[in-house]
Order: sequence, then C-alpha cells, then structure tokens
Amino acid sequence: MSSQPEYSDWCELLTLVKQATTHEQHEMLLTMLMTPDERAALVARVNILCELLKGELSQRQISQMLGVGVATITRGSNELKSRSEQERDSLAKLLLP
Repeated sequence: MSSQPEYSDWCELLTLVKQATTHEQHEMLLTMLMTPDERAALVARVNILCELLKGELSQRQISQMLGVGVATITRGSNELKSRSEQERDSLAKLLLP
C-alpha cells in the first residue's frame, strides 16, 4: 500500500485531464472532480477572462454582469497582467470567438 498520493502537483493533474480528453472521458472526469458550485465558479472565471480581454467593461460592470465580487475580477485582472502579451493573445484566440 502506497503512503504517497497518486497526484502531487498541478502538472500531473493537467496530464490526467489531457489523457481523459484523448479518451473522450474529460467530461466525466471534470464533472466528478468538481461540485456544481465549483463548476459554476469555473464558468464565471472563464467569463471574467473573456470580458477582461475584450476590455469593453469596467471591473465593476463585469462584477455586476456575472454576479461575482470585484475582488474576483481583480484577481483575474492581476493574473492577466502577470502574463506576456503573447500569452494574453493566445488566451484571447482560445476564449473569444
């Protein structure tokens, strides 16, 4: 019996999700890993990043539109600011139609 967890860091978890996607099991895996509240929070965070990347609304307006606190928007904004322009462009291509 192992005394260590199977997964110990974020990269290992990402590899697991990639494997699940390859086998078309990502929906089952992510649904089982997250509670309904966590899934809703993740959807909100994706929408926060989308709105911040668009740059059309203030943080307060995004907060009101998505029903999340301004501090949550600020954390998303700070994360974007910590990334390179190339990373932000790649994210925008991924998230925005």
